[in-house]
Amino acid sequence: MRRVIGRLLGDRRVVGGFLLVLQLVVVMFCLGWMSGRWSLVPHLLTVLSVIIVIWLVRKYDNPTYKITWIIVILLLPLFGGLFYLLWGNTPFNRARTQHKYEPSPPDFSDYMRLPVTEQFANRYPRHACCARYIDALDGMPVWTNTEAHYFRLGEEMFASMCEELARARKFIFLEYFIIEEGVMWDTILDILKRKAQQGLDVRVLYDDVGSITTLPPSYDRYLASLGIRAVRFNRFVPTLNTYLNYRNHRKMMIIDGNVGYMGGINLADEYINEKVRFGHWKDMGIMLRGEGTVNMTSLFLQMWEYVTGESVPPLDDYLPTTKLPPDGFVQPFADSPLDDLNIGESLYLQIIHNARRYVYITTPYLVLDNEMITALTIAAQSGVDVRILTPGIPDKKLVYMITRSYYQQLHRAGVKIYEYRPGFLHGKCIVSDDDIAVVGTINMDFRSFFLHFECATCFYYSSVVAAVKQDVLETINVSRQIGEAWLRKVPWLQSIAASVLRLFAPLL
Repeated sequence: MRRVIGRLLGDRRVVGGFLLVLQLVVVMFCLGWMSGRWSLVPHLLTVLSVIIVIWLVRKYDNPTYKITWIIVILLLPLFGGLFYLLWGNTPFNRARTQHKYEPSPPDFSDYMRLPVTEQFANRYPRHACCARYIDALDGMPVWTNTEAHYFRLGEEMFASMCEELARARKFIFLEYFIIEEGVMWDTILDILKRKAQQGLDVRVLYDDVGSITTLPPSYDRYLASLGIRAVRFNRFVPTLNTYLNYRNHRKMMIIDGNVGYMGGINLADEYINEKVRFGHWKDMGIMLRGEGTVNMTSLFLQMWEYVTGESVPPLDDYLPTTKLPPDGFVQPFADSPLDDLNIGESLYLQIIHNARRYVYITTPYLVLDNEMITALTIAAQSGVDVRILTPGIPDKKLVYMITRSYYQQLHRAGVKIYEYRPGFLHGKCIVSDDDIAVVGTINMDFRSFFLHFECATCFYYSSVVAAVKQDVLETINVSRQIGEAWLRKVPWLQSIAASVLRLFAPLL
């Protein structure tokens, strides 16, 4: 019994959850006490809820997110408005970080090779809007003279990572959502320690909540003792505000400015199938070598400055030194929850609207707003071959119920849905018409589109596009297609429960 209690007390999730519930109980008790003592308090709380509802209607937030909060407030008129002030997307909750997160677009004017966004846009007008959109709003331009490689599985990318890390000569930057001690991380850490001892600039930035069950709370100090500069992103402090929702979901590794990795693969053993959790773990990632890697380096340095407050050194010190034959065009980019720009979702929407023959999407979670549902259904109804792949074995059962709740509407509009039978599909990509693909960390859900820091790479007319398409088609071959027979077998109680959960999906 003591051992169990000790484990619970040592679990930051349990302690943090308890403190959050305790704060909520205290707030509600105080409000109840004040309501009994002063009859005006319930009226003021109700007025506050009405004001919040009116404010929500006037806000520019996503309509689905607003509707969810309006339902909560209508169900709990006394406390709903106050709950929104504590947990909603308010200027008060965002102010803690927003005033600091103002990344400046990188300046390449002194670089011997310049971006090619405008040249690309003039040469390929069909995808000019995507390229210009990312460049204008994210400051991340299009590059050529870059070798690109696609990895179908985490274990393939892990082997390549180890080879490139061993060759590092100047610096190594890592930015990950999850790090867990095991075969994968221990192997990488051994190389990082050796490189740090050799005098390389080695930095690790990991998300505190993403690694809350996989690393001790003081692990950053342990890494520092090894000569590795380490930072925990958005440290977990259990307080009643939405700041905890803003997680760094990015996954990047940059070596000497010449090589960069990105994708859905975290630094934990299940991602390379050394540990089995939900059947076979299917993931995907990419490697860039050459000019295009500079966007990744710039994104890392921007985040490092944001988290640490350190001034970013001149980008000149971290620019690629290799020039390779062009393999199409590449455009690494990022998305932030601390602005009013939904770059990830907007890019997906542009690709879907622009599709003429096919759109294939893989995602571990499918939690869609009306704009995305409309885009997918219009494309399918217009004769575009729209296919979506999701996991066959879920890691989060409630989210899986919500994912499946979209099947019927999408299927009856002509969208083909597949579930990966061998296990958990964690890869995130979209590929269309043999000329454009995006691979990165962006799930098709509210958290990725609106609450997380994300990253991805857009490939135009690159060999990676064909590789992604081939991988998706091979994955479909071992997946189950969802049809009318499957949909008719869904219990009606389960269907109703999933529909109710969908109402609150933006808050999950």
